[in-house]
Amino acid sequence: MEILPEGLVDSAIEWADGLGYLGLAILTSTEAALQPIPPDPLVWNMILEADSGIVVATVVLIATLSSVLGALAGYAIGMYGGGWLLEKFVSQSTIARLNVLVDRYGSAGIFIAAVSPIPYKALAWIAGAGRMDLRLFVAAGIVGRGLRFGIPGALLSIYGESMKSSMTGVEGAITFSIVSIIGLIIVIPAARWWKGLLDEEE
Repeated sequence: MEILPEGLVDSAIEWADGLGYLGLAILTSTEAALQPIPPDPLVWNMILEADSGIVVATVVLIATLSSVLGALAGYAIGMYGGGWLLEKFVSQSTIARLNVLVDRYGSAGIFIAAVSPIPYKALAWIAGAGRMDLRLFVAAGIVGRGLRFGIPGALLSIYGESMKSSMTGVEGAITFSIVSIIGLIIVIPAARWWKGLLDEEE
């Protein structure tokens, strides 16, 4: 994942939030094609501020479809200039792992990138450069991005207020500790699998 200045991310999120749904569409689509600022904080904020389930569903739908449309732009970029972009902005080890992901898992690899912190746009560039089946690419992106935005959306819409109220005092410290432990349990094996992709090929 890219390491970005916190101020840059906050400014971009604030700018997009001020534009409402249009800002959400711009941020999610461009992140899937070119720029490195993740749209997730904006999605979470808009869900927490939503006053109905219809608004939550609208936010998730716009984020998902815009992200897939952006990935299609990334696919097109990959068809015509993917090699140069990858060499310029993505490390060789990451490129090698993404190639393994596409070669070994195909559309499932696109799904993995769409639902995880793996660089989705870089995988879109590789898929375009390799002329991956466009229908599978789109289907995997819709399912993956739908889960990425939809699951947190459902949880935040149901438990958002209670989660915010529980993040104060001793209860907040306990909650933060539990969430951190669960996160480590998930992230550490995933990170080891990602780093081990190249070893498995040897």
